[in-house]
Amino acid sequence: MFVRNTLAAAITAVALLATTGCAVTRDQSSAGAYVDDTTITAKVKSKFIEDKAVAASSIQVETLNGTVQLSGFAKSETERDQAAALARDVKGVKSVKNDILVRP
Repeated sequence: MFVRNTLAAAITAVALLATTGCAVTRDQSSAGAYVDDTTITAKVKSKFIEDKAVAASSIQVETLNGTVQLSGFAKSETERDQAAALARDVKGVKSVKNDILVRP
């Protein structure tokens, strides 16, 4: 009886994980697109961290279907433009929406 209940619980858990593990969010067409967008976001953020001219902690990055949206604050137009250029250089980026505000 114990083995049967344990087995039933394990099968139920696997079924739940299988159906919810591939859930797609934010109106994307597939789980693969969500993974691609997450990868793009991570690559853009790491480029910001590597670049001394961009304050990575002041700029937020979101990606949806290959479109990167930048928001937050920059100290100059140069920093704002550099952030957009770094984002455009990431593989898989289709476009960049630069909503960074300049605040000295």
